[in-house]
Amino acid sequence: GAVAMAAALSLVPDVEIDDGGVFKYVLVRVRAAGGPGKDVVRGHSWAEYHADLFERTAEELAQQGLGCECLGGGRLSHRPEERKIHVYGYSVGFGRADHSVTTEKLKAKYPDYEITWADEGY
Repeated sequence: GAVAMAAALSLVPDVEIDDGGVFKYVLVRVRAAGGPGKDVVRGHSWAEYHADLFERTAEELAQQGLGCECLGGGRLSHRPEERKIHVYGYSVGFGRADHSVTTEKLKAKYPDYEITWADEGY
């Protein structure tokens, strides 16, 4: 029931991104059936398109009985040696993610990083 769905939702990591580099990311709202949702960040260099990231994420979530929608995309520049992440750009297919939301998620996962964002760039 609802408790199991909430538990499944809580197990979904808020942030999964590559350890370094410049790559595309998507902001995805994950929902348990009829329940509350939460936003998660997924960014990986293997993805040629934002849709690749979203489809992989959707498949993984569906196996746990969770639905999702893509809220938008952008790019991440992750420089671990400088402890910096910059969020920018947009997705042609999904539009621009709310980078301020993404930034908050990243700050929670990387509290010792300097995390910045800008609406400029592609």
